[in-house]
Amino acid sequence: MTRRLRLAMAALILPLILAACGTPQERCIRNNTGEYRSLQALLTETEANLARGYAWRERNVVRSEFTTCRRPVRAEDGGIVYAEYGCWRDVTDVERYRVPIDPASETRKRDNLAAKLKAEAPRARLAVDQCKAAYPEARRPS
Repeated sequence: MTRRLRLAMAALILPLILAACGTPQERCIRNNTGEYRSLQALLTETEANLARGYAWRERNVVRSEFTTCRRPVRAEDGGIVYAEYGCWRDVTDVERYRVPIDPASETRKRDNLAAKLKAEAPRARLAVDQCKAAYPEARRPS
């Protein structure tokens, strides 16, 4: 199996492995409280924007970088060796930049998110309680 194929397989399998992390109770809670956690994250970001007076955005910036490349070359004995040479490669960086906000609009957004979060809280609490009942965790020795 080639190195590139192994890397591609690892990239496909890794999310599945990470999704399986945690106890059954933790997975149940994570799977049933996604909306609540998303709303909480958005509310936190909106409040931070209001406190700062601006928002952060990100954009991809492509730049060229001189690096070492390799290419296969047939050796005199019929085998394959790799020749190294200097080459330019495009590298993508993420750049954060400030964006002005409209405080009135951001305040309305915050209030709307807070109301949605308040409405979602009982459903999330019920889901957590049901997960704890369905998957009780054993006490760990101290």
